[in-house]
Amino acid sequence: MALIRRLAPRAIPMLSRPPSTTSCIGTMSFLQTLTTFATPQPQTTKYVKVLHRPSGFNEAVQSMQYAVRGQLVLRAQELSRQLDAGAELPFSSVIYCNIGNPQSVGQTPITFIRQCVAAVTCPSLLDTSALPSDVISRAREFLEDSHGVGAYSESKGVYSIRKRIAEAIARRDGYPSNPDTVYLSNGASEAVKALLQITIRNSQDGVMTPIPQYPLYSASLTALSGRQVGYYLDEQNDWSLNIHELQRSLDNARVEGTQVRAIVVINPGNPTGQVLSRENMEDIIRFCERENLVLMADEVYQKNIYTKEKPFISFKKVLRDLNSPVELASFHSVSKGVMGECGLRGGYVELVNTERDVEELLYKVMSVSLCSNLVGQFAMDLMMTPPKEGEPSYELYKTETDGIFNDLKSKAAMLCDSLNTLAGVTCNKSEGAMYLFPRIALPEKAMIEAKKRGYACADVLYCMELLDATGICVVPGSGFGQKEGTLHFRTTFLPPKEAIDDVMKRLRKFHEQFLLSYS
Repeated sequence: MALIRRLAPRAIPMLSRPPSTTSCIGTMSFLQTLTTFATPQPQTTKYVKVLHRPSGFNEAVQSMQYAVRGQLVLRAQELSRQLDAGAELPFSSVIYCNIGNPQSVGQTPITFIRQCVAAVTCPSLLDTSALPSDVISRAREFLEDSHGVGAYSESKGVYSIRKRIAEAIARRDGYPSNPDTVYLSNGASEAVKALLQITIRNSQDGVMTPIPQYPLYSASLTALSGRQVGYYLDEQNDWSLNIHELQRSLDNARVEGTQVRAIVVINPGNPTGQVLSRENMEDIIRFCERENLVLMADEVYQKNIYTKEKPFISFKKVLRDLNSPVELASFHSVSKGVMGECGLRGGYVELVNTERDVEELLYKVMSVSLCSNLVGQFAMDLMMTPPKEGEPSYELYKTETDGIFNDLKSKAAMLCDSLNTLAGVTCNKSEGAMYLFPRIALPEKAMIEAKKRGYACADVLYCMELLDATGICVVPGSGFGQKEGTLHFRTTFLPPKEAIDDVMKRLRKFHEQFLLSYS
């Protein structure tokens, strides 16, 4: 202990101050030590990038395909930039018919919607005389119930909005709706992906999807390492859904070891535009009940129905009428209908007949993103609870929405009739939604050329050459799935009527030349 006491006072100063300047050797040693600690040591290994091909990415994500924003769209964007830069091309404009994005091709926003959105994003407008009284009332109500569009809401969405949406659903269907089982989302797509995320447990699980189908479902299942179990729609009978085909698809999947857990039904259909009859819907619900399947009802086009013979009926209404215990998730969005507010990203999913555990799990998934955007939530509220007769905004709202609807209905018929005049093209009418899905018969030489170029299908060759020759951007049918031996493409009928006329002129000329060049 005496030795420690003698050494300690001499050891401590060595770490707290430099040695005496009378010792040159000690000073140099101390400075060398400081330099060693202060100078970064050279790297001995070269940095290798972690995110790279072929093995540096999530394999499931690499395998995803999403045709409506695929290679054709990238090429269309490139051509648009060339035109903007003054390049001389065989056409003067690119016409985007590839996606249901109404306002990108000229649809005018609805005044009431935009006035309300303007008021909540710039509340000082509420103190002016620039807005109708019902707009001011709706905006103030939203601002009182939330902390404004710049604040987070609860993860399911603002409660008062969910309550009003639930009341609107109840008015539509004649059955109560619980706001606690309504989840607001950034468009319906986010809600679809969230539900699939809690449905797919492992790589043996599968979900039945229509063929043709909107590729959100196939892409999401691929990303989750789940299995897509396709069932074919009947093109010969206006893309109807056949219960025997559902049973065939399900039985085959189970034989292959797939644990089929849910079925997706898109009504009205995308890309096919069919509207289900009530009898068909009853058959689907009984099928789900018999086979223990969750029913995922994509009903985002419920306001886009152009036939009086088949009015929209929700799956929830039919489910309740049948007193069925089937678990149901139904989806809706502000992107479709006559609003076409794709960029506002508003949507919801309503759960019916689900256990509390499911609802809590979906809440957990939604909570990871904190909440959906507040403008989208408000837009969903406005879509489900529009102006009432007698309110200041009603007449203009009705005029604008009726005009948009009638225009869509007219263009759907006009484009379908024109497509059916082309050689080798057959097109079922669109009963609903925003698309036509014509079938095309192509020469054998076109099939051979498509293989030479490495295209998955000859409809890709057709659509790519159509784009390069005319500037018309459509989506190959192979991007949605189709029966083997058939070829299609999907086109919207959203552009203005004069643009639709231009589309048909360009398409007719191209189609004749394409058939001639590959004959």
